[in-house]
Amino acid sequence: MEYKDYYKILGVERSATEAEIKKAYRKLAAQYHPDKPTGDESRFKDISEAYEVLSDKQKRSTFDQFGSGYQNGQHFDPPPGFEQMFGGGQAGGFSDFFESLFRGQGGFGGQGFGSGYGGRQPFRQKGEDQSVKVLVSLEEAVNGNERNLTLQIPQADQQGRVFQRSKQIKVKIPAGIKQGQRIRLTGQGAPGHGGGPNGDLYLEIDLQNHPLYRVEDENVFLDLPLTPWEAALGTKVEIPTLKGKVNMSIPVGTQSGAKLRIKGRGLGKTPGDQYVVIQIHTPPALDDESKAFYQTMAGKMPFNPRIHF
Repeated sequence: MEYKDYYKILGVERSATEAEIKKAYRKLAAQYHPDKPTGDESRFKDISEAYEVLSDKQKRSTFDQFGSGYQNGQHFDPPPGFEQMFGGGQAGGFSDFFESLFRGQGGFGGQGFGSGYGGRQPFRQKGEDQSVKVLVSLEEAVNGNERNLTLQIPQADQQGRVFQRSKQIKVKIPAGIKQGQRIRLTGQGAPGHGGGPNGDLYLEIDLQNHPLYRVEDENVFLDLPLTPWEAALGTKVEIPTLKGKVNMSIPVGTQSGAKLRIKGRGLGKTPGDQYVVIQIHTPPALDDESKAFYQTMAGKMPFNPRIHF
């Protein structure tokens, strides 16, 4: 019987990873599927058979072991004892070469492949899962929201070339979602082959930059500007948070860089905290009067913040 080089059929190296094999198969299957205008039943069978072997670790190992000494197109004789090793039975719709290698192991769950080939069951393949990033505001991340999105989804044409298509979906963004988390939309991915189910669409959350807040994991940081007298004498300040405003007491003698915590005003299902970072802003000396005021202050309140240098 004729030896088949499954690596050559898929156009991959013998060292190809599972991901590379899957990618090559999807491209070729989309191009040569009999339902497509560019379809080729014989070529599609070879492609499907090659993927059946190379995507299965056990079958791939067997093929590498017993097929390594052959070249594509040569006659192949199974080694002695091969039938006893794998038992009898029919692989179902595969080539003689495949059946000689894998009697008893089956293929595609014991079904044939293709559509309508001699009454055999059609080849069913789930569509590819897809992933896109979605920008989400911090307010949406904390409170949740329902949005209508227009997404650019990668799609392959009949020649296997990838292009972008627009897709409109309605999605609920759950309260407490964080950076990098994913929302799964079942059946919204790439269409399946041969009546197989669609893949899934994953929305990867990318939090938008905010004019007031910074995010570190589940915690939120807010820079709070204070005047020197507010920091020195203490005061009360209304602080914005993602869940509304709160009143905060600023202790007497607060220094620039100090962090004050507001518990439970961060992100996540179990919310983190909001940290208020103190920044003391000094009014500029723009005229003689303000300069004189600073000179008087320097005389009456001698202070050297660099004494530890």
